[in-house]
Amino acid sequence: MPALPQRHTAPGTTNPAMNITARILHLWKAFWQLGPRASLLYVLYQLAVRLRLYSLLTPARRAAPLPQTPFVSLAGWPSEEEMRGALGVDGRRALLAEADEILAGQVRLFGGSPVPLDLRPASPLWHWTYYKTGLFGGRDIKFIWEPARFGWATVLARAYHASGDEKYAEGFWLQTESFLTANPPNQGPNWVSAQEVALRLICLVFSLSLLKNSPHSSEARIKRVAAALAEHARRIPPTLLYARAQGNNHLLTEAAGLLTAAAVLPSDSQAARWRRLGLKWLNRGLVNQIAADGTYTQHSANYHRLMLHTALWANRLSQGGVRGLTTAARTRLAAAAEWLAGLLDPETGHVPNLGPNDGAHILPFTTQPFDDFRPTAVAARRAFCGAADDIVDELSLWVAPQVAGAATAPAPHLRLTSGRAWGLLRAARYTGRPGHADPLHVDLWWRGLNVARDAGTYLYNAKGEWANVLMGADVHNTLMVNGRQPMTRAGRFLWLDWAQADVLEQTKTRVAAAQDGYRALGVRHQRAVEVSGAVWRITDELHTQVPVTRCKLRLHWLLPDWPWTLDGTTLTLQSPHGAVRVNVGGAVGLGASLTRAGELLAGVGAVVYWRGWYSPTYSVKEPALSFAVEVESSLPIALTTEFLFPGD
Repeated sequence: MPALPQRHTAPGTTNPAMNITARILHLWKAFWQLGPRASLLYVLYQLAVRLRLYSLLTPARRAAPLPQTPFVSLAGWPSEEEMRGALGVDGRRALLAEADEILAGQVRLFGGSPVPLDLRPASPLWHWTYYKTGLFGGRDIKFIWEPARFGWATVLARAYHASGDEKYAEGFWLQTESFLTANPPNQGPNWVSAQEVALRLICLVFSLSLLKNSPHSSEARIKRVAAALAEHARRIPPTLLYARAQGNNHLLTEAAGLLTAAAVLPSDSQAARWRRLGLKWLNRGLVNQIAADGTYTQHSANYHRLMLHTALWANRLSQGGVRGLTTAARTRLAAAAEWLAGLLDPETGHVPNLGPNDGAHILPFTTQPFDDFRPTAVAARRAFCGAADDIVDELSLWVAPQVAGAATAPAPHLRLTSGRAWGLLRAARYTGRPGHADPLHVDLWWRGLNVARDAGTYLYNAKGEWANVLMGADVHNTLMVNGRQPMTRAGRFLWLDWAQADVLEQTKTRVAAAQDGYRALGVRHQRAVEVSGAVWRITDELHTQVPVTRCKLRLHWLLPDWPWTLDGTTLTLQSPHGAVRVNVGGAVGLGASLTRAGELLAGVGAVVYWRGWYSPTYSVKEPALSFAVEVESSLPIALTTEFLFPGD
């Protein structure tokens, strides 16, 4: 009789027994692996917070003082006729429907279902330094931050621009004035993150530029928003230490926010400084964060889009006469645009759910779904690669109306295609901290369906067990040795001892790579993906040069929640287009298990609550099938997985 299932705790969660020596070791590793400069910048930021220096540099105010400097609208927007051509009848209808939804008090966060639009944080409000990111009143702070980014405002502004209907301008002002009253400068959770401040600033500027000539946009209202914009811009420079320490999208968006403020408040006493800081850190950040092959430092499909959106917005600002992106930055952006284009599923525009996915969509200037990355790929290739693609979406009208040439680079993906199926082998070399432990993960797509998939993120901040638990190798399509993660998890967002991959082979029918995440065991993991017609074969080999008697291996695949049958180590799934077979072999004594939504469906194994889930966007999780095969064996060993798709 099999043993009763055991309930597991999440990987890397805090262990009360963790001794002080281990904590010191993690701090020491973090200092050197993240880099002394980034570590020192972070320490300085934390010291300034704890010493309350930021209370002096960013004083709380009851309301923003009305400035003497006028708001200068951004110009050169598409005409109503151009919008009509890009949107089409269905697109225009979708845009107005979403705007009407917002007027009714509903907003779609992270591309999900409508929820109430709430811009009023709980009172009383304190200076932003008193708040911590994570949970706010028992609630994930991202649910407070997301509507305060004002993405919804850009929907109302675009609807007004396309229709001329004053109800959209009126709705914008009602919500905006409500927010400004409920969130005075530097008070409350919506002022904690300078990145959130910058993103709100950008969306406010875009929206007000389109709505400025509405009868509802009185001089007093415009002055009030201009004053708020100046307060937003003043909030950003004092904490650039934090953004520089992060070395990721925080620095880019905050720099873009400063450039935006300088463009629309040119006579402000701080405008020249904002412009100087914005140009410096945006260009330096783009060059440092994008590799020559276009890979982005955060190794995330969604953060890659966020980075391109930030650059597209900054490039759009430069068309108004503001000095913008350097040649070096444009060259990296051209490669990044090609990187994204090389990741697209040709039938849906979806991309693998690689890396952290926090649902960010900072320039929602499109009626296409949140998970369709084609608008961004087309706009970025127009702006940075000189690609004369037809404008197929509204986004290109707003941020890439002109085709500009730049040096391009081929997409670096280890990608194979056969008929209507394609696969991707993940082989990353990290120069910045990774968000997920996913070395040699494989994504498989067939007829627009993501068959072998990445679990995604779900929640960064949650009570109890769900705080960022989908970041480990055990939920990715890869192999684990002795139950160990290939990297050391040292915090909710921090991995140390990075697993680096080397590409071994790349042809039209076969790609191969190896990763060193198990070097402490003296084990090297090598994976090859090859395709022949409708058969996809993934071969995992483990090699060692030290005496290793036996290892426990776990090979995992995350699959759609389709009807299934399991026969030994052969799983058959009934997809919408026919039966898909998955078979694992290559060793004696293989044992298979199947988990769905944290419940063991077949086989023998532990009940692990975070397995068998798929998160397409932030805060959303859907049941999926977690198919795992385990074996205890001596090394070397090779395991093979075959996916057989029905004929196209």
